[in-house]
Amino acid sequence: MTPNRPYLLRAFYDWLLDNELTPHLVVDATRPYVNVPQQFVENGQIVLNIAPSAIVSFNMDLEQLSFNARFGGQPFEVYVPMAAVIAIYARENGAGTVFDSEPAYDQAEELIEEVEMAEEVSPEPETKPRRPSLRVVK
Repeated sequence: MTPNRPYLLRAFYDWLLDNELTPHLVVDATRPYVNVPQQFVENGQIVLNIAPSAIVSFNMDLEQLSFNARFGGQPFEVYVPMAAVIAIYARENGAGTVFDSEPAYDQAEELIEEVEMAEEVSPEPETKPRRPSLRVVK
């Protein structure tokens, strides 16, 4: 069965915006492929304001969400895999939800770790670049 996190995240995001609330996203910054400004990470987590007025180029699909934002005046491209999303809530009143761990995401992370370990164990042999060989054909 596919994870329900992307569907619930989209629903809560839309619901918060429809009620004129400011959606904030809690992200596990220690997960693979998370790209967030590390200077704002506390205890392995970061809270991101994902209101349309705070971000540009927002994209959310079944695998990830991404956007551009400014942190301390510096532009930054944020990338968050769905597996790294912990919660979404409204800044004004705390309405929202915390997401449970989902087996599909845990299995995917284990597979990534196995692949990374295999790459470390058996590095690809270095090969010399070949010189191009051309010949005249008459």
